[in-house]
Amino acid sequence: MSEPDDGEEAFAQETLIQAIENQLEADDPPAAKATLNKLTLVGYERDEILHLMALVLAAEIAAMLREDRPFDRDGYEAALRQLPGLPEAP
Repeated sequence: MSEPDDGEEAFAQETLIQAIENQLEADDPPAAKATLNKLTLVGYERDEILHLMALVLAAEIAAMLREDRPFDRDGYEAALRQLPGLPEAP
């Protein structure tokens, strides 16, 4: 499989950020808004927080594809709560 180009990476990142924005707006999962609030309180900028949250979502999507399994909401929420620490790559 070929490596994604910069345009594909930018599109993927924008799509993940939009998914995070949708989660925040819907307050679903609640851990998304709690994470935003926590990281804001400790001094992170909103753009940086959204980027970190998008990395967590990307890691969960990658795990779903790699392991051929459904979305693990509990695991995703637990990973959000651990930010600014990021999930380890397999």
